[in-house]
Amino acid sequence: MEETPVFFADGENPKMIEAFKKAQETFKYFWRELSWEYRRIVPALDVACVKLAFTQEIDNETVVEHMWINDINFDGEKIYGILVNDPNELTNVENGNEVEIPINQISDWLFASQGKTYGGFTIQAMRSEMSETEKAEHDEAWGMDFGDYDDILVAFEQKEKPENLIEHPMSINMKESLLEFIKNNPNEVISKDELGYTFLHRETIAGNRTSVEVLIESGADINAKTIHGKTPLDFAKQLNWQHLIPLLS
Repeated sequence: MEETPVFFADGENPKMIEAFKKAQETFKYFWRELSWEYRRIVPALDVACVKLAFTQEIDNETVVEHMWINDINFDGEKIYGILVNDPNELTNVENGNEVEIPINQISDWLFASQGKTYGGFTIQAMRSEMSETEKAEHDEAWGMDFGDYDDILVAFEQKEKPENLIEHPMSINMKESLLEFIKNNPNEVISKDELGYTFLHRETIAGNRTSVEVLIESGADINAKTIHGKTPLDFAKQLNWQHLIPLLS
């Protein structure tokens, strides 16, 4: 991503700083999965949450707390959700607040399906310092299999099907449905929401190559801009979706 990661506070464990960086670099896979989850009739995810750095100036010091949110949305630049932690020191946010945080304040993300986890970089950093017994107890408390802390997955079946790292299988499988939808709702290809986002913007942010190809072939404007002047190509570059850049250039 083009944003500079926030290295949150002096004295952060170097292993945690590395976890923050990896979470920021791979967040696009979390959003890709969640964007499909929101379209599924039968949910596939047990958990989907993001950990963010919240800050506040207290007694002339910047206090940082890393806390989880759920009910997540993402516009390519900011993450929106509901805080699910109680702060220890901060007084400017509280559990249940709706929050809006820039992407460069991500410190972790996690989704889980059928008890198997994806992401969870800070959690794995902590697990790496646990004994086997402690790891087993930790995973049992979460009710999930966190697997190997040195081999963190970001996409379903990425070992068996490496192509899943390039494109989500649902993007390919839903091609005919998308063509049918566009045939019946042609205005969806050119319509914009109140912030200027088009269907093409949203599919680009989610990294869906087949959907992007269908939309372009159906007449979507690759130069359409949001109210902040962002084209689909801008988002492809920001999120480093390399497989989309040639389609949108």
